[in-house]
Amino acid sequence: MTARTRRGLFSALAIIVALAWVFPVYWMVNSAFLPNIILQSFIPTFFPVKATLSNFTGALADGSFFSALGMSVAITLTVVVFCLLFAFLAAIAISRFRFRGRRSFVIAVLIVQMLPAEGLFIAQYKMVASVGLLDSVLGVSVIYIAAVVPFTIWMLRGFVAGIPADLEEAAMVDGLSRFGAFMRITFPLLAPGLVASGVYAFLQAWNEFTVALVLLPSEAAQTLPLWLRGFVQASATRETDWGQVMAASTLVAVPVIIFFLIVQGRLTSGLVAGAVKG
Repeated sequence: MTARTRRGLFSALAIIVALAWVFPVYWMVNSAFLPNIILQSFIPTFFPVKATLSNFTGALADGSFFSALGMSVAITLTVVVFCLLFAFLAAIAISRFRFRGRRSFVIAVLIVQMLPAEGLFIAQYKMVASVGLLDSVLGVSVIYIAAVVPFTIWMLRGFVAGIPADLEEAAMVDGLSRFGAFMRITFPLLAPGLVASGVYAFLQAWNEFTVALVLLPSEAAQTLPLWLRGFVQASATRETDWGQVMAASTLVAVPVIIFFLIVQGRLTSGLVAGAVKG
């Protein structure tokens, strides 16, 4: 088998895997534009030839959608900002400095990642309820931050460790302070790591369901995943309106897509930009 043939086979395999990954997303969006009479047919419709926006208008007509959207946005932004702040400082500390308890801190971060989230629900509920933060952005955000920060530290630690300390030392020889060298040399090189960590924190907070189900018992305080769960069955007929469910799922996915379009160009660019500049 020639090298060209192998490349062709691997390319075909990659295309098949990509199609298998994309198809559920395509089917969700396609179904969102189809009327229920077509969705309930035994013959699948792969293209929205009779497209309609009624499913989207029905989903948006639900009065809880915008309140759930606001709740999700507030929680997600809070988690992303504070996760990046805490993880950034911790990653710098364990990568650049040697201090007593450093090894214990690293081991503690690993152990926290091993704990099953389901085993903490009762303790988390009692803790949040005891301070009166049920059904609040702050209560859910604190739990999310505690869950996301350990892995975010590990992600950023790898980026920090990959930037040679010699760059900072060279800048300090040229007259910059340690802080100035870090901000002008190291921090710009960490931008892709911060973006990647922010993407992880965003996805974890935006899509999380079980913790929100426990800590947000009121219907007036729901995130979008909780709203979507309650949207599956129509209140009158108790039958699933799959067209509106798919439209609602598409609406939940739109902010994620927009976020990725904004940051995707920064995930890979700038890894070593400026490292060899004079």
